Amino acid sequence: MTREHFELRLYVAGQTPKAIRAFANLKRICDEHLAGQYSIEVIDLLDDPRLGRGDQILAVPTLVRRLPEPIKKIIGDLSNTERVLVGLDLRAK
Repeated sequence: MTREHFELRLYVAGQTPKAIRAFANLKRICDEHLAGQYSIEVIDLLDDPRLGRGDQILAVPTLVRRLPEPIKKIIGDLSNTERVLVGLDLRAK
């Protein structure tokens, strides 16, 4: 069974402790559960706030799963692994 590739975007506003923690948590979760099947794009809204419009980003950090569809969003530092796995459809609710 071939699993899908996960295209993830993490929206942050600067290199805040919360943003750094969110990226570290995301990387750990992806390495454990999606090894070799994911890409992460970090978008800093301080550099260009307009980049958040397409995904309707209202809070940071926000993780957006672009692929596989449907698009999913998870807000926060991603420290609750179980919530992130459910949000990415890697675990049953």
